[in-house]
Amino acid sequence: MSDVNTSVQDALASLSASRTIAVPASERVSDRIRVEVAEARLRVGARLPEQALCEALQVSRNTIREALSQLVAERVLVRIPNRGVFVARPEIDDVRDVYSARLVIEPGAVRYGPLADDPVALSAVRAAYQRGRAAAATGDWTGVADANQHFHRDVVALGGSPRLEREMGRLLAEMRLVFQRMPQVREFHEPYLARNGAIAELLDAGRTEEAADELARYLATARDQLLAAYALL
Repeated sequence: MSDVNTSVQDALASLSASRTIAVPASERVSDRIRVEVAEARLRVGARLPEQALCEALQVSRNTIREALSQLVAERVLVRIPNRGVFVARPEIDDVRDVYSARLVIEPGAVRYGPLADDPVALSAVRAAYQRGRAAAATGDWTGVADANQHFHRDVVALGGSPRLEREMGRLLAEMRLVFQRMPQVREFHEPYLARNGAIAELLDAGRTEEAADELARYLATARDQLLAAYALL
């Protein structure tokens, strides 16, 4: 529990350092908390105290409550009566549902995205893969997991749709919670690092249909691996 409490303190510090809130404030707050989950600074089981969030983000308690309610509806957080709001613990049905969404969104962003041939957008995908390789070279498997999150976010950005990117942000937050239940970070992420590189190469070569097909196979394999692991938890 001490590790969870430390992660909450780290996340509050991060939120406080980036507390520029625009209207509607509740949406911006939910976005910031979602990022803290996606970046693994808020971990499964962490309690989110309303007053501490108010102070970190300099917003009202009503704004915090609206933001937390939104994240509860997204299944990123869970509200426990008489105890408070906590970072959710995904179950096997959540894994299945998240991958159903990812299999539609990610290959579709590649196949139909207006930025699939944009040099700047493609450089972001390639850079995320390279960060993963660099982290693996030093044995930083948490860094590999971070880079993998960014890789998939940047792939969806090829779709050129803020709505898709917003939805992917929600999915990535849930995915980080899914991965936190996996006992071996390296064993899960290492095989997919090379596949990220293959997808980046296909995109750079303008072979978008092949890249979309490979991405769909990749996601299906990852889904099946996670479902098998969750069945043993």
